[in-house]
Formats: sequence, structure tokens, C-alpha cells
Amino acid sequence: DFLLYHQALGIIVDVMVSFVTRTFAVAAVALFDKTFAFSTLSKGTAFHTSSKVSTKMSNNDFDETRGGTHSMADQVKRFAKAKEDDNRRFLDISSVYDGKDLSGKRVLVTGGNRGLGFELSKELVGIGATVIVLCRSSCTEIEQLVGKYNVYSGIDVTDTEAVEKAAKKVKSDGGALDVVINNAGYFYDPCEKILDNSLNFDEQLKQINICALGPLRVNSALVNAGALAPDAKLAIITSQAGSAEWRSTQNANDGSDYGHHMSRAACNIAGVLQAEELRSKGFTVILLHPGFNRTEMTKKYSHIWDIEGAVEPKEGAKRVLHEVINAKFEDSGKFVNCEDGLQIPW
Repeated sequence: DFLLYHQALGIIVDVMVSFVTRTFAVAAVALFDKTFAFSTLSKGTAFHTSSKVSTKMSNNDFDETRGGTHSMADQVKRFAKAKEDDNRRFLDISSVYDGKDLSGKRVLVTGGNRGLGFELSKELVGIGATVIVLCRSSCTEIEQLVGKYNVYSGIDVTDTEAVEKAAKKVKSDGGALDVVINNAGYFYDPCEKILDNSLNFDEQLKQINICALGPLRVNSALVNAGALAPDAKLAIITSQAGSAEWRSTQNANDGSDYGHHMSRAACNIAGVLQAEELRSKGFTVILLHPGFNRTEMTKKYSHIWDIEGAVEPKEGAKRVLHEVINAKFEDSGKFVNCEDGLQIPW
């Protein structure tokens, strides 16, 4: 009986020690988490007085950034935080951008005859890259910039046959491409809503065809034409509008612009699938939100250009190229915000 008593007592003591140890461990972890969160959040206090919109970081803001690996959903707070932190990467891309790694490279840009695409082409030529532009209609400026024979006009990314012919011509004209920038896009201007019966299904399909199937057509045609270098990078210009998670912040209690958001979400999943399929070939596929640029495509939002930090397209082009240059093979399939270089959630 005495032996059994001591055995039972030993078991009870072991259980109590284990319980106390685990309790203290949990408490310590919780205390660390709160201390870390507080120290991080205490650095994020700012208010955008001109708009009456608070830019103070909340616990939800901290959670959504995944500890600093992801960009912030609230565009006003994102820009305000960059100014508060004097984030030069965000505020002045020229302070970190160096395009020399693209010098001598062969780069194809779709939709390169205007807006962001034109500025991408211009910057690439300026750093010594050979630029091939695919566009629906040419113009004197782009022909003078990249050379008339490097402008493939009459190419609509919704026309599979035309895209495949262009890919074969790219291959026969000058060899393999080092970089492809799928920039061609389309944004239906009127705001679509269910409640005012303004949905335009034809326009929605058009946006999906251009913005989601367009890059898929182009990349597929180039791969099958053998027009890519062994370690080619395939960049897809998409949008934060394709993030389902961010709709509850950026479109809270609103919805709207169905075609735009659906086309970008479809573009994103197509990009991830391409990244997975083409991984075995050594190609890197990256999905890039170019940031907020002051172009014709975003003119309907010109009233918020200033508060959300919209930049001129020449700056937006450098942001995009900075991400292209720094993208590594292991980054294939990531969805990145070119404003701050952080990821965007799906």
C-alpha cells in the first residue's frame, strides 16, 4: 500500500508540474505576442486630416500584413504609413531602382503603345534593352521609340490566331525573349451595380477575355513557338482589384465594377496555374499590381489620386521593372504590389 501510495503521489506531482509549466509557457507566448504587436502598432500612428479618414494602424491592419510580408488593404492608410515611415521604396522608386540588369535583354511588351505600356517601353529602351511591342494599333511615337520593325501592330490579345502568328514572328525575327510583360488591359468605365440594374454582361466578358485570357494566350503562344529564353520571366500586370480578401475593405458595403474585379481575379488564378505548369521549364511567372498610376484607365478615380498616392506612369513603369528585375525563380506565382514590394492576399 505504501508503494502504491508513493507511485500515485508521483503521478500527481508530474501532472501538476506539467500543467504549471505549460500554463506559464502559454502565458509567456501571449505576453510576447501582445508586447510585439504593441511595439509594432505604436509606430503606426498617423491621421490624414484632409480627408477625415483615420490612418492609425489597428489590430486588423497588423493581422492583414501577416507580420510585414503583405501590403495593407486600405489604400489611404497604406500611403499615409509610407509617408510617416519615409518609405523611400514607396515614395521615390528612383532611390532604389537600377535598370542596368535589363540592358541588352530582349523584352516583349503587350499594349506598349500608350499609358503605362508606353512608359515601360520608353524606360526599357533608355536602359539599353531591345523592345518588341504588341499592340492593336501603332503610332508614330512608339515606332520612333523602339523601331518600326519592332512594333507588331494589329495584334489583339483576344485573337488567338493573330497572337500565335506574332509569337512565331518574334521567334524568327530575332530569337528568344528574356522578359515578357503582359500589360494590355481594359477597364469598362461605367460603374456596374445590381441594385440599379446596370450590369453589362457583354462588357464583363470582354474584360475577362482581355485581362485574363489575354496573358494566357500570349504566354502560351510564346512557349509553344519556342520564343522564350530558358530562364525567361513572364510578368503579368494585374490589379489589387483581383484580391477577394481585400473586397471587404476596398469595396465595403458597395460591391460594383463586377467585370473589372472578376477579370483580375481570373487573371490571378490563371497566372498561378501558369507558374505551376511552367516551373519545370525554368520560367518565372510573376503577378504584379503596378500601383495606382495617373493614366486614362484610372481617370474615373482621379478624385482620389492624391489621397491614395497615385504616381505618373513613368514612375509606375520603374516600379514594375524593379519587381521584374528582382523576381527570383522561387518567387514564381506570387502576387506582388509594386508600390511597396509586398505580397497581396488572394
